[in-house]
Order: sequence, then structure tokens, then C-alpha cells
Amino acid sequence: MNWVLAIAPVLLVLLVVLTVLRRRAELSSYAQRHAERVEAQARGSDKARLQHPEIDLSQCIGCGACVRACPEEGVLALMHGQAVIVHGARCVGHGRCAEACPTAAIALTLGDLSERRDLPAMQDDLEAVNVPGLFLAGELSGFALVRTAVTHGTSVAKTVAQRVRQAGRSNGSAPGDVYDLLIVGAGPAGIACSLQAQSDALHYLTIEQSEDIGGTVASYPRRKLVMTQPVDLPLHGRLNRTSYQKEELVELWESLVTLHDLNVRGGVQMLGFTRSDDGVFTVNTSAGEFRAKHLCLALGRRGTPRKLGVEGEQLPKVAYSLLDAESYRDRKILVVGGGDSAIEAAIGLSEQPGNIVTLSYRKHAFFRLKARNERRLQQAVDGQRLNVVYNSEVLGIESGQVRMRVGENGQAREHVLANDEVFVFAGGVPPFALLESGGVSFDPADRPAPPSLANEGRGFLLAQIGLLLSTAAVLSWAMLHYSYYSAPAIARGTLMGHSLLRPAGPVGLSFGILACAMFVFNLSYLIRRSPRFGRILPGSLRNWMNAHVFTGVASLLCVLMHCGFAARNVVGGHALIALIIVVVTGAVGRYFYAFVPRAANGREIDLDEARSRLVSMSSAWDEAGRGFGDEVRREIEGLIHAGRWRPGLFARIGALISGQFRLARTLSRLRSRGRTGDIPANEVGDVIALAKRAYRLSLVVMHYEEVRAILSSWRYFHRWLALLMVLLATIHVVTAVRYADLKWKLWGGAVPEVAP
Repeated sequence: MNWVLAIAPVLLVLLVVLTVLRRRAELSSYAQRHAERVEAQARGSDKARLQHPEIDLSQCIGCGACVRACPEEGVLALMHGQAVIVHGARCVGHGRCAEACPTAAIALTLGDLSERRDLPAMQDDLEAVNVPGLFLAGELSGFALVRTAVTHGTSVAKTVAQRVRQAGRSNGSAPGDVYDLLIVGAGPAGIACSLQAQSDALHYLTIEQSEDIGGTVASYPRRKLVMTQPVDLPLHGRLNRTSYQKEELVELWESLVTLHDLNVRGGVQMLGFTRSDDGVFTVNTSAGEFRAKHLCLALGRRGTPRKLGVEGEQLPKVAYSLLDAESYRDRKILVVGGGDSAIEAAIGLSEQPGNIVTLSYRKHAFFRLKARNERRLQQAVDGQRLNVVYNSEVLGIESGQVRMRVGENGQAREHVLANDEVFVFAGGVPPFALLESGGVSFDPADRPAPPSLANEGRGFLLAQIGLLLSTAAVLSWAMLHYSYYSAPAIARGTLMGHSLLRPAGPVGLSFGILACAMFVFNLSYLIRRSPRFGRILPGSLRNWMNAHVFTGVASLLCVLMHCGFAARNVVGGHALIALIIVVVTGAVGRYFYAFVPRAANGREIDLDEARSRLVSMSSAWDEAGRGFGDEVRREIEGLIHAGRWRPGLFARIGALISGQFRLARTLSRLRSRGRTGDIPANEVGDVIALAKRAYRLSLVVMHYEEVRAILSSWRYFHRWLALLMVLLATIHVVTAVRYADLKWKLWGGAVPEVAP
């Protein structure tokens, strides 16, 4: 006991030191992520082009599984103990974040569609709202992932096969005249749709405007990695890898076309389509007309390449894609564009011997690049292999040179660049006009309401129902044997049913063994959520989380039945007390702990809105050349950040007190500067009010952050007490096995019982 008393203070001091160091590191990390988030918002990379994760803060418990699962760096981060979106533009729609979330708090969506007119109105089964029988698959739906395209194509063919089986071939036409399904496009969605149509014995035809299949993937540069996820391909099986080289995928699709004799025709371009009153589509193509009961458009969104519209663009040296960078050497090359395709092409060309590569972009900075492309671009610029010209525009292309305008507004100047090759990556013209001519609607009012995140998480509800039923069963059993369980432990040996209900009896021992089995299953959740070893165990992390909650509480019920609702002053009794605390802290973590981070991040959103209002109010002053807008933003940002990320509690209290004086001085300077800058008094008043609101919001966020830091200790109590509980339970089991004949006791033998 003396040794315990001597070691306890040392352990306590060590725990305090580790907690302080962890808190400092956490605040430093928050400050860095917050600054990155503000920068992303300023650059516009916080918003996704198509898909992006949507986070339900009321469900997020801050486990960080989504951050670890995302293959694109910087899309998600943890702020105030919960997940937030940082670089939404880097999201490419893998959906691994949603799969990894154990509480169904995150989903992959297309964001606010109320004003979007670049997405067709579709039903959940991918059928166009206003054109029955017309399906849209792949990129046209807004989701650009290969796995999603394969899933879409498979789903469309299955839906059509089901309709054909239900309706039969009753339109009076021979099968050769009218196809069950006409598929336009032989990319991932079109090939998957063709394979499933072949599997379902549909009368179908697939047309592709290119002579080669592969769609957008086929136009990628040589050896480009294509990110995907495990997906089942009809008639082939599962694609288990998470990345393929472009050539591997195209070769696979070509082999499947040959192996299964798919009805695919290349070099056929769709020119338009109409739907008659009998529901049959007539598709006009470069190879004549085709008729079909159902039409699947898997065209992609890029359409024809977008051109610059300048003189000389028709010259042979101008290209709109790059298939093989290694074939260009000792050339003076201009790459035009600011997306990932342009960056990858410029970097690939700059790595070839003798090339002089210039990258032209019309804006002042890149906004929507993947993190790895940003790093590679900076390395190429630092290594002087690549020259980037911002705020530039091509004026004309000639045989040996390119004329450009460089600079903004009145400072723009004309520049002549020696040149041998020009690559234009200005995106593509999507086939929206073609779709609209066929009746496809892009009106946001025609789109069905998106599903709510609140509909998710049924697994957790089932776990709760299971726990409710289990608890009711245990209470019913306890009430049925109330006379035994309510009696003192010392008197139970004389009561009827003792041999059955005692810890070593058939009922008590069975519940003890069941509790141990639940302990093992419960702890396996830690393996499943591990980024390194998680794939060893099957099933989604969400289901494992639900099972973790269920077995945690159910094991407590089993232990209570095992010990007869009596905790004795022995190892088993101590394990029971530790288990009760573990379950309680787990419940705190699942429900109450999520509230404070949600409040903090909610105030952070309010603060972002205040910043946005400030930018819109002050932009007019900057345009007028007064410089007051930039000064106001700088002053208010200083107020917001003062003391927010101080690691020490006393330092933050000091910043809180001194902040009031800082606020008064700042507001006084702004009023004075506004008067000297001829800013209207009402506008200065609005800025002052906005500055006060932003400062108060930052104080609220600071307050919530302190409370969250205190509450975050639940996780450590939960983990370490769980470890202690397992250790005590193990000692209890070993002791029982060592000093008691369990088999004999199971059958009512007279061996002395070991107390739990």
C-alpha cells in the first residue's frame, strides 16, 4: 500500500503533464487547420464542383475516421472535435468518408441544388423526370467516379430488364426493329450497362462516337492512375484494387467486349433523339436511325473540347488533350488552363528533356487543384522546369509564336512567346443542349427533394431497440426472482433457486461466459476502426459501431445477471464497477459530448458568414481605391484571432480581459479612418456593428472550446477504464478457472464457489 501511495502522485503529475502537452498540440493543430480553411474560402476551393461531403454535426462524434479514409488530402479535417470541410473542391466523389463514418453523420451529396442548372432532373432510379424511359448514367448525373459510373450503368440495365419482363414484347415490332435498350457512350457506365444487358438477355445496342472504347478514361495521358474503389462488374466479377493505370482499365474493357461479344459499335455519333407517343425513342446518328424502348445516355459531361476562339487555333500544333508526354522533347510548349488536367500535362511535359514549358492561367491563383498536384506544381516551379504566367490570356497563335495579354485591367501588356506546341485544357462543352432538345429538364424545380441525413442511422436505432428489449427481459427475469435477488448475499445460500441462479450456477455461469464473449467482440471494434488492420474484419464501420454500443451495454446486463445484482469487494466486483463507469462514459461520449463541438462549429459558421458580409461591404471601397476595405478586414481578423489559440488557460483569460481594450481601440481607429476616407457614416456604423458581432462570436467559440476540452476527457476515462475493466475481468476469470472446477459447478457440484 505504501508503494501505491508513493507512485500515485507521480502518475497523477505525469498524467497532468501529458494532458497539457496534448492540449497544446491540439490547439496548435486547430489554429493551422482554421487558417487553411480561411485561405480555402478566400481562394474558393472550399466549394466542390460536383460532389462533396455533407456533415451532420448533430451525429458527428469526432472520431476522425472520415479524415483518415479520404484519399484526397485536405478535403476534411477536425475542428473543435468534429469533422469540417476544408478543401471541398478536392473531393472527387470516392465516398469513403461516408462509408467510414460509424454514426452515419456524413453523406456524399451534390450540395444545394436549388439554383443549379447544370444537372438534369432525375428520379432515384436515374430516369429523367420529364422523359419516361430515358436514363442518365455516369458523369451526366453529377458523380464523376468510375465506381459510381459502373454502379449507374448496372442499375439502369437491371431496371430496363425488369420492365421488359413485366411488359413483354407487345409493341408489335420485331426485336430487330426496336431495341429494348440503346446505350449511348462506351465509357465505364456504358460498358457496365452493356455487360448487364448481355447478362439479362436484353436486345440492346451500344454506340460510341470514338473508334475506341473507354470514354473519358481513354483520353487520359499515358499511364495516368485512375482512382476507384472495389466494385462488381457484371459478367466479370469484383475489381478489388483502389487504383488502375488508364491502360489497364481500357484493356480490361476491350477484352470484355471481345470475350462476351458485346453489341458495341464505334465511330457512331448521336445527333439527336425524339420520343414518340407510343414511348419508342428514335435516335438520329451519323450511321442512321435507331429505335429503342429505353435509352441510356452515358455521354459524360465534357462533350466537345472548349476552344479559345482566337486566330490561329486551327493550326496543327494546337491540341486539346495529351496522351503521351514522352513523345514531346526539345520543344517550346504552352499549356493553357488551370485545372488538374492542365497542371498534370504541364508537369509531365516539363519533365521531358529539352522542353521549355509555360503554363498560362487567366486568374491570379489556382483554386481547385488536388493537394498532390499543388505540391508537384510548386516543385516544378522551384526547380525552374516550369514557368507559370497568371492573369494571362491568349490573343493569337502563329506558326512559331503565341501572342498573349499578361496583367490585370490597366496594367495589362501584350507579350510574345516563342512556341512550337500549344495544349488547351479549357474544359469541354457539355451536351446539355442536346439533352434539352430531347425533353430533359435542367430546372431545379423539377428535381425530387434530396434524402435527409436524418433518415440514416437505422442500424443504431435497431441497436437501441435491441438494448431496450434486452433490458426489459433482464428486468422481467429479476422481478420474477425478486425474492432471491433482493436478499442479502450472505442469506442467498438458503433460498430456493440458489443452485440455479448463483454465479457458479447454470444461469449465472452462462451469463458470465456470454459477457466474456461480448467483451472480446466489443474490443474487436478497435481493430476494425484501425486504418492499418481494419480491412481484416468484414462489414462496414457503421455496423461495427452499432454492435460496439449494443455489446457494451448488453455485456453489463449479462454481468449483472452473472453476479446476481450484487457487487462484492473482490476482483469481480471491482470489474463490475469499472464496467458501469465505462458504459456511462461511453453514453456521455455518444450523446452529450457531441453537443458542445456542434455548438462551437455552428458559431464558427456564423463567424464565416460575418466575414463574408464584411468582404461584400468593403469590396466597393477597394474598387474605389480608398484602401479602407483591406484595412477593416485586417483589423477585424486581428480581433477575431487575439487569444483564440493560446495554449495556456491563464493566457487565454488574459487575452479575454485585454481584448475588451483592444476592441475599443480598434473601433476608435476604424471610426477615425472612416471619417478621413470619406466613407458614409451609415456604412462605417454597419462595419462597427459587424466588428463587434465578429468579436463576440470569437469569444463564444473560445468558450465552447474550453468546455469541449474539459469534456474530451471522457474518451480517456472510457479507454483506460475499459482497459482496467478487461484486466480485472481477466484476473477474475483466471482465478475462477484456477480455484474452481467449472464443469462440476455447472452441474450443481459441491465445490466451493468463487465470488465474482
